[in-house]
Order: sequence, then C-alpha cells, then structure tokens
Amino acid sequence: MNILFFGPNGSGKGTQGAILQKQFNVQHIESGAIFRENISKGTELGKKANQFIDRGELVPDDITIPMILDRLQQPDCAKGWLLDGFPRNVNQAKQLDGALTKAKLKLDYVIEIKLDRQTAKNRILGRRLCVNDNNHPNNVFIEAIKPTQNDKSTVCRVCGGELKTRSDDQDEVAIDKRHAIYYDKAIGTLAAVNYFKEKAKKGNAGLKIIELDGRPGVKEVSNELLEKLSK
Repeated sequence: MNILFFGPNGSGKGTQGAILQKQFNVQHIESGAIFRENISKGTELGKKANQFIDRGELVPDDITIPMILDRLQQPDCAKGWLLDGFPRNVNQAKQLDGALTKAKLKLDYVIEIKLDRQTAKNRILGRRLCVNDNNHPNNVFIEAIKPTQNDKSTVCRVCGGELKTRSDDQDEVAIDKRHAIYYDKAIGTLAAVNYFKEKAKKGNAGLKIIELDGRPGVKEVSNELLEKLSK
C-alpha cells in the first residue's frame, strides 16, 4: 500500500500517519527526515542539497525527487510507504508522478484531510505541551481535549501538569506563510492534490482518493480513514 498524505499544518496529519503506519506496517516517510538523513550520511545528493540549505535557498526538485525515490525503494518500504510533506506544489506533483511511474512504483491512495484555514491555524495556536508527557493532548481550541482550569492556572487535562507552548506554534507569520502555500489552489499544495484527483477521475492505474473531514477528534477521523481504506 503506497500512499501520498495531504493536510494543512494543524490538521492532525502526523497523528493519522502514525496510526496508519502501525495499522498497516508501512513506513511513514517525511520529506524533512529524508533531507536530514542524506545530509548526515554525506551522500552526494545530501551534499548538493546542503549547499542550497546553507545559502537559505530551496533545494531544487531535481535533487529532492531522486532523494525521495531512493528512500521509497529501500527494503523497509517493500510492504508499502506513506509519503508526508511532499509534493508541496503542482509542479512537484507532476514531476513526482512521472518519477514514480518511471521507477515502476505504483501509487495506490491519495489521502487528504480537509480543514478550513482558520480552524487549522487555531489548532496550532491552541496546542499546549505537558511538561510531564508530550503525549498528553491539550488544545485550548478543541473542546474534547481542552486543558483543565484550576484556581490558579490552566493545567494538563490528563495529569494536572504544567503546560507550555512551542515558540513556533505562536508565530502567526510563519503559520500564515506555510498555510498560504498549502491552500493555494493555483500552484500550491491544494493544486497538487487536485492534480492527483483529476488523474484518479480518469481511472488511471487504479488510483483512489480518500477525503477526510478534519474537524472531528483524532479517533473519529482515524475510524473514518480506516473504514474507507477497508473498502
């Protein structure tokens, strides 16, 4: 089972990807991790990528896509993979699609978690980290996992521990910048999603599209996802 997974920052995509990884024993491949691995190992592609990163420039697609293909062809991906974080725009979608076809890697599913921009932003701004355990979910904008309010402060709903925020979660400029790329239907990430949707409509190679409503809780979204994958 080979999957492309799309969803804006704040949609819970990473959480759902982890659930799929465990359920189907597929590798959850994040594009950022591929860069870090190639750079740390000093591969030729990693060295080339690092030159652009050091200059604060985007790594060209003709370096990124070969890195991704190499990772997807590793032995641990034999049972399937879930690619998260790439493609980010429609041009990358077209190039990746062609590269997968050339490498004879069949894409089975494109999964999209749909969530409006303001809700996605609120979820990022509302995240709170428990100092006792980062796996204790707390979010001031999600009713089901709202932190507990005691006499003095807001504390972890699970253990009553102190809560903190990540600095990047509170950077609205950075959030808006990432979301501007994702929600761009002309050339951005949603344009990439639509590219694959059009391909699926043509009945191309059995590609299936799964759309999920990202507004409910983690359990509800994962139940819907697993149900649709079982059909």
